[in-house]
Amino acid sequence: MNPQAEPVLLTERRGDILILTINRPSAGNSVNPELAKGIDDALTMAEEDDNVHCVILTAADKKIFCSGMDLKHLALHGMEGTTFPGRGFAGLTERDFPKPLICAVNGYALGGGTELALCCDLIIASEHAKFGLPEVKRGIIAATGGPIRLMRAIPRAAAMELLLTGDAISAPRALELGLINEVVPADQLLDAAIAMAGRICCNAPLSVRGTKEIAVKTYGLSIEDAFVISKEISGRIGKTEDAKEGPRAFAEKRPPVWKGR
Repeated sequence: MNPQAEPVLLTERRGDILILTINRPSAGNSVNPELAKGIDDALTMAEEDDNVHCVILTAADKKIFCSGMDLKHLALHGMEGTTFPGRGFAGLTERDFPKPLICAVNGYALGGGTELALCCDLIIASEHAKFGLPEVKRGIIAATGGPIRLMRAIPRAAAMELLLTGDAISAPRALELGLINEVVPADQLLDAAIAMAGRICCNAPLSVRGTKEIAVKTYGLSIEDAFVISKEISGRIGKTEDAKEGPRAFAEKRPPVWKGR
C-alpha cells in the first residue's frame, strides 16, 4: 500500500457511536483484502469495546455505497483474503455481531454491497440509492448471504424477482417492500443514521443487546423453543445493575444512568 494513500476504511467515534466509512471510491467502493480486513478488525474492536453501543456502516462516495467484490481481485485470486472463518465476507456476512448495526446507503449497493447492507439491523438510504444482486447476469451466484437474507427480509415473490432477474430496485421501492427503514435526501443521510443511533443509544445497552439476541436467535423457531431462549436471555439481563436502575429512575422521575453492567 502507498503510505501516502488514504485508508480504505475511515473510522470515527461520536460518543458511543462508531462510524465506519468505506473509502475506495475510485474502485466503486468494492471489497478487496485490505478493506475486508479493515471492516473485520473494526467490528472486532467494536465488539470488545464496552463504550461502543452502536455502529454505522457507510461509504465516502455519493454515487456508490459498495459495488461488492473487487472483480479484478476476484479474477486473479478468487475470494482469497476477503472472507474470514466464522465471520464471512468482509468479516460481516456470517458474523454474530451483538450490537446494533446501521447501514447508511448513499448510492448503488450491488452484489456484495447489498449483502453487506442486509447484514445490518437497520438500513437508511439516500433517495438515489439502489439495491440489487446482479450476480446471475455475470454467471456467478450471490454466495455471501444475499439469497438467504433477502428471502427473510421481503415477501417471497419480490425476493425471487430480484434474485432471478438480477435487476436493481430504487430506494423508494425498497422502502415499500420493507427492505429498508427510511429514505432521506443524500445530504441528510449520515445525520439520519446518527439520529437513529442516538435513539438506540438512549436505551440500556445490555437490554438492547439482549433484545437483539432474542430476535436473532428465535427467528424461525417454534413459540415453545423461542420462549426457552427468551427466558434465558431476559433472566440474565434482569440480574444486571441497569435492570434495577431503569425502574428506579422511572419511579424517581429522572433520566436513567446506564452503566452497562
